[in-house]
Amino acid sequence: MKILVLNCGSSSVKYKLYDMNTQEVMAQGGVEKLGLPGSFLKLTLPNDEKVVLEKDLPEHTVAIEYILSILTDAKYGCIQSYSEIDAVGHRVVHGAEEFSSSVRITPEVIGKMVECIDLAPLHNPPNLKGIRAMSTLLPDVPQVGVFDTAFHQTMPDYAYMYGLPYSYYKKYGIRRYGFHGTSHRYVSKRACDVLGVPYEKQRIITAHIGNGGSIAAIKDGRSIDTTMGLTPVEGLLMGTRCGDIDAGALTYLMDKEGLDAKGLSDMINKRSGVWGLSGISSDMREIEAAVEEGDRRAILALNVYNYRIKKYIGAYTAALGGCDILVFTGGVGENQWRTRRVVCEGMEYMGMKIDVEKNEGMRGQEMVISTPDSKVTIMVVPTDEEYTIASDTLEILQQKG
Repeated sequence: MKILVLNCGSSSVKYKLYDMNTQEVMAQGGVEKLGLPGSFLKLTLPNDEKVVLEKDLPEHTVAIEYILSILTDAKYGCIQSYSEIDAVGHRVVHGAEEFSSSVRITPEVIGKMVECIDLAPLHNPPNLKGIRAMSTLLPDVPQVGVFDTAFHQTMPDYAYMYGLPYSYYKKYGIRRYGFHGTSHRYVSKRACDVLGVPYEKQRIITAHIGNGGSIAAIKDGRSIDTTMGLTPVEGLLMGTRCGDIDAGALTYLMDKEGLDAKGLSDMINKRSGVWGLSGISSDMREIEAAVEEGDRRAILALNVYNYRIKKYIGAYTAALGGCDILVFTGGVGENQWRTRRVVCEGMEYMGMKIDVEKNEGMRGQEMVISTPDSKVTIMVVPTDEEYTIASDTLEILQQKG
C-alpha cells in the first residue's frame, strides 16, 4: 500500500510517499514560500541529491496538484499514475478534546476540526486546506487525520487544568493540550523496541527539543504531562517563543508598550525565546558559535535554554515516581551534544549518568548514550512523525477493511 503523508503549513507543504509493504520512502520534499514571490518545490532524490524546482504556487490546491504531478513525472517521479496512491495521511496540529486518536476524515470530522480553529488559528486552517485540496484532486482516496494533541489526551485533569475560573474551561476549552504528540509517541515506543522492554511498563521522559520544543512524561505508554499548553508557547525556551512566563509580566508589558492582543502574540511567539535573549539568531548552531566567541547574551540564552530542559526533566521524574528511560530527539536533541551533556550533568543523584565519549561522537543516530551503570537509560532517537502518520493511516484503513 502506498500512502502519501502531507504536512500543510501557512506557507509550506511538506510531503513523503511511503510504500508501506516495504516501509520504503519513495519520495519526499516540500513546497516553500507558498503564496509568495519566488515559491518553489524542493525534493530529495533516491540518491539524496536535492533538486529545486521554481514555480508560481499561489495556494494549497495548486501546490498539492504540482506535488502530485512531480510524483508521476517521467524524470523525478516514482509512480505511474495517481491511482497508485492508496491513502493520504495528514498532520493536524490541534484536535482539542474532540480527538484522542487518529481518525478517518469524514465531513463530520472536518466540521469538528473547524470548531478547533479558534485554538490554533495559525495551524489548523492550512491543515484543513490540505484535506480539502486532496478531496478535490483525489476524491476517492481515503484520508486520515493525525493530531499533535491526541497523544496527550491521557493527561489527568490536575495536570491539564489552569488555575483560572472553571467557567472559562467550560465555555472556551481553556486548558493545557500539549503538542508534538506524534513525535513523543514515536520516540518513546521506538526506544522501548530498541531496548527490548515492554512499553506499557516504563517511566519515560521524552525531550523533543529544537527551534520548537517540548518534554513529555510517559507512564505505562500514556502521556501524563507535557510542557506545552493551550498553545505551543508554554514550557521550554524555544527559538522565538518565550516559554513559561508570569502572566502579570505580559499585562505589564501591554500597558508599558501599548501592545494589543496581536502585538502581544507577535512578541511572545516571534520575537522572544533564544532570538529575543541573544539578539543573534533562533538557530542553536549560530548561538553555540557565538558562545565559543564569548558573546555574553548568547551564553545567557543558551544557559536559559538548557536550564529549562533540566528543570522539567527533574520535575517529570518526580511526577513519574522515577525514570527508566530518557530520550532526546528533535533538531537539537539529535545533534547538539553539548546541550545533552549540560542537561544531564549533575543528575547523577537521580540515576542519570551520561557517557561523555559516546555522547560527543553522536549526531542524528539512534544510540544509547548512558554509562553501563546508569540506572536511567539515556538515548538519542531521531524522530519520524511522517512514518507514524503513515502507520496510523494504514492501521485505520485496515480496521475499516
